Amino acid sequence: MDERANALLKALVERYIADGQPVGSRTLSKMFDLSPATIRNVMADLEELGLIHSPHTSAGRIPTPRGYRLFVDRLLSARRFEVLPEEQVRQLFPATEPVRAVNTAAALLSNLSQFAGVVLTPKRSQVFRQIEFIRLSDTRILLIIVTPDGDVQNRILFVSRDYQPQELLEASNFFNQHFAGMSFEQVRHTMANELATLKEDISRLMQAAVEAGTAEPDSDETVVISGESKLLDVSDIASDMQRLRRMFSMFEKKTDLLHLLDVSTKAQGVQIYIGGDSHLVPMEDVSVVTAPYGVDGQVVGTLGVIGPSRMAYERVIPIVDITARLLSNALSHNTQ
Repeated sequence: MDERANALLKALVERYIADGQPVGSRTLSKMFDLSPATIRNVMADLEELGLIHSPHTSAGRIPTPRGYRLFVDRLLSARRFEVLPEEQVRQLFPATEPVRAVNTAAALLSNLSQFAGVVLTPKRSQVFRQIEFIRLSDTRILLIIVTPDGDVQNRILFVSRDYQPQELLEASNFFNQHFAGMSFEQVRHTMANELATLKEDISRLMQAAVEAGTAEPDSDETVVISGESKLLDVSDIASDMQRLRRMFSMFEKKTDLLHLLDVSTKAQGVQIYIGGDSHLVPMEDVSVVTAPYGVDGQVVGTLGVIGPSRMAYERVIPIVDITARLLSNALSHNTQ
């Protein structure tokens, strides 16, 4: 593609994103010092390359997923986005409350973009500083795990017999004395000999604690989504009931979303996934803009915006980028 073709494609995509209407050669001719015939020839070339197409019987053209891809990779100029005042940032992202900071990030992404905000939460630390067993009933025990950075995690253990408070205290004391500062995976490999000195029932309880500590969390705990309902106001999505059902099915099941966010954790900087172009997005006409965030320079999760492919990428990209930086700063400060 030559410079003229690039310029026309850029103008067409930007006009379509702004108006939502197919763009014709007459409209583009008013923007360039070119005849409608010349523009029609260039548009024919762009269509042959699979970058634009004509919806139904319209004389205008709209971008294809491949056209959006070329636009965001080569032609896009991201806008400068004003960072929130420092005092407001501190209030929004409380450094002492990591869970609240993550939820705030998802809500901020949604409110600023007017689409859905999503955050893949930090991977749980399997290292514990202290654990405690609390009896809930004759068959259920609450396992409380305190990580080195002060995060508190709760698990429910289902047991085959009723444990007395003294037995639970004995098990937690043994754990904390022998294994504090280790991961549950390390405990699994090293506790076999240690448990030989304990009663069989206590050993069984502690093994259940290790299994719970190493288990993968539910998707409801690993992905925070905010603002899904805002997509009901997006005509590109809401006008097609089947597409709308698929969208909310994706939010409900979360499997595809988890896979995409996990992949983008391994990437650097802002990534743009366009439905119809990327196999990671299960729907056409939907795009996901993501960025990794971290703690003290170590990537621990991903956040992003989910919206229509016809989104203002030059505005959404800095929103995602800055929110990732704000969340990283809040979580890093929490560990100090």
